[in-house]
Amino acid sequence: MNLRAFGYVGLGSDRLADWRAFGTEALGLQCAKATASTLRFRMDDREQRIFIDSTLPEGTGVFGWEVCDAAALDHFGAHLEDHGIAVSQAPASVADERGVAQLIAFDDPVGNRLEVFHSATVAGTPFAPARALSGFRTGTLGLGHIVFTVPRIDDVLPFYRDVLGFGVSDYMLSPFRAHFLHLNARHHSLALIETGRAGIHHLMVEACSLDDVGQALDLAESRDEVNVSLGRHTNDFMTSFYARSPSPLMVEFGWGGREIDPESWQPVELRDGPSLWGHERHWLPAEDRALAQRMRIEAAAAGARQPVQVMDGNFVRMSDTCPWTDGAREK
Repeated sequence: MNLRAFGYVGLGSDRLADWRAFGTEALGLQCAKATASTLRFRMDDREQRIFIDSTLPEGTGVFGWEVCDAAALDHFGAHLEDHGIAVSQAPASVADERGVAQLIAFDDPVGNRLEVFHSATVAGTPFAPARALSGFRTGTLGLGHIVFTVPRIDDVLPFYRDVLGFGVSDYMLSPFRAHFLHLNARHHSLALIETGRAGIHHLMVEACSLDDVGQALDLAESRDEVNVSLGRHTNDFMTSFYARSPSPLMVEFGWGGREIDPESWQPVELRDGPSLWGHERHWLPAEDRALAQRMRIEAAAAGARQPVQVMDGNFVRMSDTCPWTDGAREK
């Protein structure tokens, strides 16, 4: 029955030309299909991962969560109904549009449309990024992560944790209140930020090379699209920046995300703030932004460090050259 990963996202927008330019030129996604009302983007072997639909209201979305097969989908639908949640079986035409075999749909407590599906369609041709790119880290980890703003976390968290089965990775009370939730080894596939209103805060995609992030940052700066500066997170260790998209949400473009063991993971409170360094958040109120900066300065003064997360083939081990560093490491 368990949800396995964040499978796809659809965003409502009539700015299709702007989204096509942003998706391909800024993010490097492959535009797999374009019609008068929709855009479909690939980022790996799947037929689609991200779609833009002008028939959906601006600022809304459709969020697809994956289960292993048809039996798991039936079980999950029955589980939802047992909890008093209205579930609809999507017609085959909608499943075809999503590039999946079958799906059910329902709403979360603040009105986000969630879809649970099985058997995503694998494309018949290799992924072809729109610009030079090392690729995106997806697979069993899923598309990336999505972050919702909510009026009150306490009204939404039990639904995702206790009904849908997300695990809590960690949580933060300052400079803003947030909970980070996982389904698999990705540190979080979903996060909830308490802002007093319901919406989509950002979508994260993870590249396979740090240089992909730096080059994407250069492109975003040239397009005046950077909304959160380059930085590194305290909890998932992601090095990233956030770009303004054509819709009222940001896209986090990152590298080096942390893996966890979901079976043994114990949630903790984040006390050093959301970032080890960087990530100047222009969206925060001035008082909270100043607090976030003070927390980063305090983390630096305390020598907060985290190991860099790398994959085989994208690092070269260096010999030590500093006697002081060697001595400090041996103590």
